[in-house]
Amino acid sequence: MIADLDTRRHDFHVAIENWQHDFNIGTVVRNANAFLAREVHIVGLRRWNRRGAMVTDRYQHVRHHPAIEDFVAWAEAERLPIIGIDNLPGSRPLETVTLPRRCALLFGQEGPGLSGPARAACAQLFSIAQYGSTRSINAGVASGIAMHAWIAAHAGPPPRNE
Repeated sequence: MIADLDTRRHDFHVAIENWQHDFNIGTVVRNANAFLAREVHIVGLRRWNRRGAMVTDRYQHVRHHPAIEDFVAWAEAERLPIIGIDNLPGSRPLETVTLPRRCALLFGQEGPGLSGPARAACAQLFSIAQYGSTRSINAGVASGIAMHAWIAAHAGPPPRNE
């Protein structure tokens, strides 16, 4: 199954910072599998709650980077721009741009968002429009929205199941 998926994976990677055992990582991995991301990168703590992945981590490449500097070095070696997704001052609305075809989408920790070093590593920073009273949506939801934006721009509709 993994070999078959590898022949069809898309040109984007997904990364999430994990400094406080974020419970959203499983959802990010599951979303990455649904949208067929090339690879998921966990930056920080190696351990994460796999329950939210619903076993999709078995079919998705997951790589660990002990620190943001390690992830940045990897991205630079791969010539992949790091695209931050966070509702920080100065970020541009995701709805108004087209994500690069080859990139690594980086999400921060639930609550504090992207760390300072992660923000500094981003080639671009985008936010997702929100209209209610909450300060932010969780990283799992944000990852699905951002991956779908990439798919809408670069992949087109999936093959039909007939």
